[in-house]
Amino acid sequence: MSSPPPTTFCFLLHDAARLMRKRFEQNARELGLTRAQTQALAYLARNEGVSQCVLADMLDLEPITLGRTIDRLQALGLVERRPHETDWRVWLLFLTEAAWPVVEAIAPISEATRQEALAGVSEEDRATLMRVLETARANLIEKMSCSVKKPKARSASG
Repeated sequence: MSSPPPTTFCFLLHDAARLMRKRFEQNARELGLTRAQTQALAYLARNEGVSQCVLADMLDLEPITLGRTIDRLQALGLVERRPHETDWRVWLLFLTEAAWPVVEAIAPISEATRQEALAGVSEEDRATLMRVLETARANLIEKMSCSVKKPKARSASG
């Protein structure tokens, strides 16, 4: 008989995030969109006019994966691609008028999902949780930026 997975900070954080994504998807079924599509719309609403590559980076997706999601959103009439003014290879992404009611419907579904997840958690504990997560995030961002190595300057001799 195998033992249960360890209950560590990383395991709990990952599992809670996974379950929140699944629960959001259940709560958002009425929108008729996948979680990836709603996430792309939500990020695009805050960053209209970004390139597909930049949005893919924001969502931590491969550009080709996001491309398929954007194709579907474009086919639904929710997103439009506009050519970049100076770079013909780049498409900029914008929401259509039809997308805004969908974007507005996402926020209450997200809030309801958060409330379900945090039911029974006091306001004080919620504030502590947010501080801990913000600190962990800041620590990781700092370590990641420190690990980016700059190229060594080449000496004149070679």
